[in-house]
Amino acid sequence: MLQLRGLSKSFGDTPVFHDVGFTVARGEFVALVGESGVGKSTLLNCIAGLERPDSGQLQLAGQDLLALDEDARARLRRSQLGFVFQAFHVLPHLSVAENVSLPLLLLGRPDAVRVQAVLDAVGLGALGARMPAQLSGGQLQRVAIARAVVHAPALILADEPTGNLDPATAERVLSALVAQVRGSGAACLLVTHSQAATRHADRVLRLAVDGVRPQET
Repeated sequence: MLQLRGLSKSFGDTPVFHDVGFTVARGEFVALVGESGVGKSTLLNCIAGLERPDSGQLQLAGQDLLALDEDARARLRRSQLGFVFQAFHVLPHLSVAENVSLPLLLLGRPDAVRVQAVLDAVGLGALGARMPAQLSGGQLQRVAIARAVVHAPALILADEPTGNLDPATAERVLSALVAQVRGSGAACLLVTHSQAATRHADRVLRLAVDGVRPQET
């Protein structure tokens, strides 16, 4: 589903990471860890086509992402990717159900039944009409998970999705994410500092400036 080879990125004269290579198979849940500032979020942005690496190869769902123009990358991102971010990025002027429905609307496939089913699956089935300001942090993160999976993407990217949550809420949110990933058969790449989060993963990789290697146990 995802294949990286020799991916490198610098900002000016400052290297962020170099010679990064790994794969994520369909249905696989992979956690990516590393020190702060090593470029984990930048790597996710490169995978999503939001930033361009300086060199290397990157294939997503069988397509050479780096060979696509900006419009083609946006179409691929819209159809094949789901995002879960630490800061939620839930639109405050839309209801919970409207936020979750956004990926389907962008694809021209509105489906209220699907939206309700996903909200039910993450434990928010009765809250579709509420506004984001009426929700807790854990509920907002589950809205973000529902929005990321509602269009059945091939790959879910999760960037520190429990970083702002207390441990009990973080575990509930992670369980919801894992259940959605396992149930859909999507691949998932989770960036995290949480050892509790890594226990849900099939594999744990550590990102350093000189590449990626399996996390030592």
